[in-house]
Amino acid sequence: MEFLVEETQTIFNNIVTPYEISIEHMESLFDMTHQLFNSFQNAFLDEKQECEINNAELRESLAQNTSLRRKDFDHMMQGIFADQEEKEGEVRSLLNSYLNEQKEMTRTLKDNLGKVREALARGEAERIKEFHAILNEIFVRQDERKKEVIFRLKEFQKEQQEMAKRLKDLLAKGRELRIDDLKLLLKEFKKERKERIVRQKERREEVIGMLSTSVHKYGDTPRQPSRPTGKARD
Repeated sequence: MEFLVEETQTIFNNIVTPYEISIEHMESLFDMTHQLFNSFQNAFLDEKQECEINNAELRESLAQNTSLRRKDFDHMMQGIFADQEEKEGEVRSLLNSYLNEQKEMTRTLKDNLGKVREALARGEAERIKEFHAILNEIFVRQDERKKEVIFRLKEFQKEQQEMAKRLKDLLAKGRELRIDDLKLLLKEFKKERKERIVRQKERREEVIGMLSTSVHKYGDTPRQPSRPTGKARD
């Protein structure tokens, strides 16, 4: 009997206590993640505004230097900004989806904590091991999901910064600015857009591979909330 009590206490210390700590850690992590994303959105809005200002100045400069009609300029730049707006929507959807997943996962962990305690009280060792495996799997998946989200955020922010810099570089040409300079920018944009689509596809396949590996290692786990995958565009 004494051995059983000691074994029960050991299980409690090894599984239940870390489980409770993990829930507290996840709630704290959720708050930090929310603050991080708010900071990102503020920075993104600043960069977007800078691009819009540079674009307006570029339109006026080309109109004066080359007599390029403003509506023709807007038509030429339409592809770039339409692409930016679409990616912005995808990133915002990704952020909202991730934050909702964090909330749902925290709620799931809290619900399962009661089941862990019940299984422990009944001495169901195998059931407790299952919960332990599920807990490990949850954090493996969430860690990979976090990496995926951060990767997309950094990639999008980098693209915004590069576009702002290129518009500034064109403006720096002053009176020497010509339509060919704008055409070269558009050509480079199309090329890099294709390369980016390939990288995104490779990244998605990499993430899927890591998640598949974790499932094989720990076994099947409760279904997690669905999320948008971000369909690649030609």
